[in-house]
Amino acid sequence: MTLHPQVVAALAVRPRPASEVVDADPLAALAAGRAAMLAAVPAECGPPVPVASVSDVDADGVPCRLYAPAPGVPVLVYVHGGGWAMGNVEIVDAFCRRVADRSGCAVLSVDYRLAPEHPYPAGVDDVETALTWLRREGLGLDVSRVAIGGDSAGGHLATVVARRQRDAGRPLAHQVLIYPVIDPAMASDSYRDLGGAGLDRATMARFWDLFVPDPADRAAPDVAPLAAPLAGMPPTLLITAEYDVLRDEGERYGVELLAAGVPVVTVRYQGVNHGFVRKLAIFDAAAVATDQIAAALRAALV
Repeated sequence: MTLHPQVVAALAVRPRPASEVVDADPLAALAAGRAAMLAAVPAECGPPVPVASVSDVDADGVPCRLYAPAPGVPVLVYVHGGGWAMGNVEIVDAFCRRVADRSGCAVLSVDYRLAPEHPYPAGVDDVETALTWLRREGLGLDVSRVAIGGDSAGGHLATVVARRQRDAGRPLAHQVLIYPVIDPAMASDSYRDLGGAGLDRATMARFWDLFVPDPADRAAPDVAPLAAPLAGMPPTLLITAEYDVLRDEGERYGVELLAAGVPVVTVRYQGVNHGFVRKLAIFDAAAVATDQIAAALRAALV
């Protein structure tokens, strides 16, 4: 596998620890990984785009960051990635700012609790709590038009909450899923064929063990999105990356949504790896994908 030079550059910014280091002290490795992810933000994501109003808010106990380009606009609730165990609103700050600026929508970025300190269902509950708070409080925004989105593990949490909202009779207007985690079994071909581009099967297995330590829980629809009926899910923009072990399960989810009658646009970005969309300072494709997301939100909500 010959990697695009920008993938090589991205991997050099934040080297991953060797598997023997992780195996020797998994919690120390996780702490180091969390710190490295935050330290790499300036080099990966670049300078922030100005937005009219940016504020840190408390959504019934869930910390969030609200980006509001104007009053009275629709809202995207956004959930960051990081294997349910790493990251926070800082790692997607530049991305959320650009989406708000280009879409004309507000963005509520959710700083959900992380595993293993707070395993499943803490992350799901936090995202749903923040969404419920947003709809109740309004915040001077148009909360009759709300979308949800997320990348990687955040895409997993986003689509689970979207399905729960559908089941509760409070459907969302749209969902944006960026290389989402879908299959706890990790059974797709891309896990076999890929893995030398920053994310591999062993890393994902560790994340699953941190988030849902009891394998018996992994068949539940709140953990395995394909275990639930998909009819009535929100119209979806689904983005995958060529060099990503999650590629095939994400694309399969798009196919299953479409088969259930859900309007879906699935786009595979070639030459890039997992995590590329928020890395606006490294990948040319990141700006293209972010602007595609903004355009989709503008068409769906504004």
